[in-house]
Amino acid sequence: MAAAEPAKRRPSAGRSTARRAAGDGAAPSRSGGAARAIRSAVEQLGSLLGRAPESVSAIKPTDDGWDADVEVLELERVPETTSVMATYRVTLDKEGDLVAYERKRRYTRGQIDRR
Repeated sequence: MAAAEPAKRRPSAGRSTARRAAGDGAAPSRSGGAARAIRSAVEQLGSLLGRAPESVSAIKPTDDGWDADVEVLELERVPETTSVMATYRVTLDKEGDLVAYERKRRYTRGQIDRR
């Protein structure tokens, strides 16, 4: 009987999503939808921080544009579950321009919320 091959590591879904989302750089309008707002938030925050966002965990329309929570890898460690992540709240205006951002929390990648 042949030995089982070791499992191949799959890329993080958040990383590939963030890369795809940052692709076209189209600015969202309120009528443009959440997908365009997400792409704009990921692209602009990544540019400001110098790190590629991994995922968007929340998006909400506001009277003035959009609010999004974006997850960013701040410090890569081995094993990955000990890497330091951060959640940033990003505020976009109606044209999709980033007008504010704030780091809301830091946590290790392997941490789960306790509520």
